[in-house]
Amino acid sequence: MDWTGMFFQGWQGIVRTLVVGALAYITLVLFLRFSGKRTLAKLNAFDLVVTIALGSTLSAILLQESIALAEGAVALGLLILLQLLVAWLSVRSRPFARLVRSEPTMLARSGAWCEEAMHRERITREEAISAIRQSGGSDVADAEFLILESDGSISVGLRHQVSR
Repeated sequence: MDWTGMFFQGWQGIVRTLVVGALAYITLVLFLRFSGKRTLAKLNAFDLVVTIALGSTLSAILLQESIALAEGAVALGLLILLQLLVAWLSVRSRPFARLVRSEPTMLARSGAWCEEAMHRERITREEAISAIRQSGGSDVADAEFLILESDGSISVGLRHQVSR
């Protein structure tokens, strides 16, 4: 068994990775700059998928010699263009927005749990109470509302200022 090929296959691959990697990175930064802040916003699961796809595509461009820089740049551009199209359609069509984006969900109201919503969203009481503690409360009784936002974060509105 030849162990050397596992650790070093030649300078050509390393030089290709350096050159194509730098150019692909610059291309991605320029595309993201052109497309605006919304492309990498932490807003919902769809945005997360696009962000992961961009990273995966960049990785493929870097490591797979069968993918030329031009092909990779087109793939990155396509993902960003599709993200912009989805954002554009979401702003103009409420039904389309509901299709690709989840709505916020009330988890607790006026100090009481919304059990069905918590079960449907797979949020445990421990996770919810952790969010309440991070906001300065200690228990659900301290919360006027608890909302699971579209990006997966939990917003907390305390009933009154809790003193420590």
